Amino acid sequence: MATAKTTTLTFRIEPKLKEAVRTVADREHRSIANMIEVMIRDYCGRANVQIQEPGAAGTGAGKRHLADAKQSMSSKNQK
Repeated sequence: MATAKTTTLTFRIEPKLKEAVRTVADREHRSIANMIEVMIRDYCGRANVQIQEPGAAGTGAGKRHLADAKQSMSSKNQK
């Protein structure tokens, strides 16, 4: 899969929400930024919002990546 450039997103959040994300990220051995990205992908998947992955036009790779993220979240929630 092609690596895309990233962009910066800055927002304010309640301290308790930040700590909750930090707790989940630590539990899954992820950075906070990566955990938020996984959460956004998961939410978009449940809301039927497709995320086009770089270099994935017409290949289905973007859908596979989203499915992998959803599967990862699902299996970790069952533990």
